[in-house]
Amino acid sequence: MLVVVTGISHKTAPLELRERLALDDRAAVDVARGLLADEGVGEAVALSTCNRTELYVYASDSLAARQAALRLLAAKADVAIAELEPSVYSYSGDAAIAHLFRVTASLDSMVVGEAQIVAQMKNAYQQACTGGCTNVVFNRLFRAALETGKRVRTETSIGERPVSVSSAAVELALQVFGKFKHHVVLILGAGETSELTATHMRAKGIEQMLVSNRTFESAEEMAYRVGGTAVPWEDLHEHLVAADIVISSTSAPHFVVTREHVERAMKVRRHRPIFFIDIAVPRDLDPEINRVDSAFLYDIDDLRQVVEENRGERERAATLAEEIVADELAKVNAWLRSLEVVPTIAGLRDTIEGIRLAELERLGGRLGDLSDAQRQQVEMLTNSIVNKILHLPTVRMKEAAGSQECYQYVDAVRTLFGLNGSGVDVSADDEETLAGLRGDSAEAGDETAPAAGPDEAAPAAGPDEAAPAAGPDSCRLDDEDA
Repeated sequence: MLVVVTGISHKTAPLELRERLALDDRAAVDVARGLLADEGVGEAVALSTCNRTELYVYASDSLAARQAALRLLAAKADVAIAELEPSVYSYSGDAAIAHLFRVTASLDSMVVGEAQIVAQMKNAYQQACTGGCTNVVFNRLFRAALETGKRVRTETSIGERPVSVSSAAVELALQVFGKFKHHVVLILGAGETSELTATHMRAKGIEQMLVSNRTFESAEEMAYRVGGTAVPWEDLHEHLVAADIVISSTSAPHFVVTREHVERAMKVRRHRPIFFIDIAVPRDLDPEINRVDSAFLYDIDDLRQVVEENRGERERAATLAEEIVADELAKVNAWLRSLEVVPTIAGLRDTIEGIRLAELERLGGRLGDLSDAQRQQVEMLTNSIVNKILHLPTVRMKEAAGSQECYQYVDAVRTLFGLNGSGVDVSADDEETLAGLRGDSAEAGDETAPAAGPDEAAPAAGPDEAAPAAGPDSCRLDDEDA
């Protein structure tokens, strides 16, 4: 069984296609259930954000899983598979898990270090879990992904410095005013950059936001979306008097605020400071504004310098974040490899035990004259022989669990003993055995020590603890998990 992810993102698909593949919570669960209907798929989670739609599955056949995901995505977008395929990426095994961890750590985001993806991943997992689409593997895997995201945020500075012009503008304003609660911001222009800046301002605590645009209807629409108030462009002088922060991003070919505008406003404001941020190209704000007492002007070149410095800091933090991802990936891969051992040990024991019972039954007539005590002695003898035979293979497989050689041992045992199937069927009942894979083995000289089976595992030891059992309770995540 392998983890497989298939999807599209801002790196591979245009906005129009991403919009067509966007899934709300209900649709995401429906898609995950649709994947479960495909033979060989045991668990599924659908993630959908403004920048990506990804389908994660735990499946026995990676190619078949990819095709099933492609069919569902193509149906959702109402396009032919051949048309969709060039925009789709797919990973399986270690690469799929590494991708999941990198996405959750915001290393694959449009803005590296952004924090929203963690909450989005947490919600996608919880929706799939409560919808009955996950089990032992994904319950453990997505928790590990969220833990990775948490480690990256707490152990690195990847999200601390703004790396977009709009966020840099807000951070600069915060440096001047300390906090926004009792200040007024005036947004000139109703385009995408203006709205993004206003959104950042609102997130940082601005309560009084004025939006002005030459087309008043556009100002009203944007003000509604960002929780501000639309004001007429013709009353610019009054707005300047009221504003502590002015952010301008229009498409005007000339200055929309001049030095004279600011000097008149300052007289009424009694020289209370105004912080100006010009994000427009060509510039909206007269550079001479900087010569007015208590007026502070930053243009887009100033902001880009801040952004470049911060981007360098984030890149250095991203290097450390990649190391955290690799560390967490190694842990979860060791656990996944141990899953292969559990059913193999159980299957081996069942096979040998079946031989023992069959032989006793075959000899039943010849043992008819034995007393109950003698029959008990025969049972103990044959059990001891079985345990002796199984002891060393069991110990070796326990020791190999989580190591690179694990698959070699599993394959050899399954081939030599003709164990049915090559896939792994893991249930919540196997968790005790998983925990015991690193426990103490029976002493070699103990003839009656049972070989480890699903219900006979030793207590957990070491750093690899058992995953939470599947079920409604396991879908709940603590705040610390995200």
